[in-house]
Amino acid sequence: MTSLQKPDRVLSREAEWAALAQFVRHPDPSLRLGVVSGRRRVGKSFLLRAFTEATGGLYVSAVAEEAVVPARRRLAAEIARYAGIGPDLVADASWESLLSTAIELTARHGAGGAPGAFVIDELPYWIAHSPELPGLLQLLYDQSQAGQGAAGGGRVIVCGSAMSVMNELLSGTKALRGRAAIDMRLHPFDLDTTARHWGIDDPAAALGVHAILGGAPGYRRLSNAEPPRTSAELGDWAAATVLDPRQALFSGSEAEYLLREDPKFTGSALHYAIINAVANGATSPAKIGGLLEQPRSALARPVDALVSAGYLRHDTDPLWERRPVITVADPIIRFHNLITVPQRDLVETGQSREAWRRSRPTFAARVLGPHFESCARSWLRARADPALRGEAGLVTSTVVNDRKGQAKHEIDVVALDKRSGRAHISFIGEAKATLTRRGTADLDRLDRLKALLAEHGHDTTSSVLALFSTEGFRPDLVDAARRRGDVLLVDLPTLLGASDPPVVPGFTGA
Repeated sequence: MTSLQKPDRVLSREAEWAALAQFVRHPDPSLRLGVVSGRRRVGKSFLLRAFTEATGGLYVSAVAEEAVVPARRRLAAEIARYAGIGPDLVADASWESLLSTAIELTARHGAGGAPGAFVIDELPYWIAHSPELPGLLQLLYDQSQAGQGAAGGGRVIVCGSAMSVMNELLSGTKALRGRAAIDMRLHPFDLDTTARHWGIDDPAAALGVHAILGGAPGYRRLSNAEPPRTSAELGDWAAATVLDPRQALFSGSEAEYLLREDPKFTGSALHYAIINAVANGATSPAKIGGLLEQPRSALARPVDALVSAGYLRHDTDPLWERRPVITVADPIIRFHNLITVPQRDLVETGQSREAWRRSRPTFAARVLGPHFESCARSWLRARADPALRGEAGLVTSTVVNDRKGQAKHEIDVVALDKRSGRAHISFIGEAKATLTRRGTADLDRLDRLKALLAEHGHDTTSSVLALFSTEGFRPDLVDAARRRGDVLLVDLPTLLGASDPPVVPGFTGA
């Protein structure tokens, strides 16, 4: 049995490809089911098409607002093409018969002596008019487990972008609960992969594009303008794409599209209002309720639903468990609310460059800055030397109280392992996307934060102190870091993997 090689055109996704390959090549002789989900534009279809091709399987995508009879006939045509038979032989078959036939064919005719994947993409479109489909897959699965039926050793993967529908497939008493061998949620590209995908060599330009659009690879095809080669070109690129109402990448059109892609939220003014409130800085249920003039208790369920569907992120400060942090998951929605909406008159009258000029302070402070902090945390989780995290199981942000100064200080990046209320903190970092290089005053602030955490009873004896900067570091700070040996200086090229891990001479690890 040959191995399944990931093609070069599929950037990153090594872990996802390996999980799919393991799923298909598993020795179980019975039918196996898998679920793949993720927001629009993250590359689910691209990945699954490539995987289906590699396994010699069958890929079919449901179509929005397609009636049940045309949907069945289109599936029948794909099955006939795969089997090399006339389409009339299966044209009027039932859903059960079509699914059974597709599973049987792909189980027997996959590449390299293994089953081929039978992929149903955008399954929620079919469920809208044929809600029995998950139940039919359950029936075929149960029959196969009992040694009955024709499904045999088939491998079925269902996929969708409507997260509320996909989340419910495996929940509660739903038909497929307990039957799926994989439940994979595909995430956007990280900063480094996004830069490679767009062909951007300049780290600052790559960070700007990533801050506006996030890492969803599907946006590359929607852009009619060449990617910015330098950070100085970012404004012209934004004016020609996300700030141009005539373009498909216009933030208003895309935000509307994303917010309406899930049938559970279509037309819900309250859900849209919550997302807009969070995009404008309401990070807790109390703050959201204040902006919307709604009691906090009335917002709990809609906020939870938006989190479950992937529109919002809900994190809890590990050092202050009663401090929720709610943020918008899609960067382009954040950009739309903070940049496009306040400049709507200029944008709609063709003055996009002026709109960008006026918005640059807001973009730097409320879009680029928070996004750079997020990239710093992502780098520590996935790309940095694991020794920097030590035994920490969590990388996040937090706040610490200064009891003497009666103030709260935010910490952008912290790695910790919490046990019985006391945390062992192995990493304390600040991320600054400002126009100035960082100096020793920033290191003094980190020392103060470390001391405050210790005053609260947390173990900081082996904490690494780190400064992340978009503009680099002053010589006095570099010299201080070299002398101390417990300080990391991380610049943009390092975040993009263009330079070696920034362990200064003398650094001994956490």
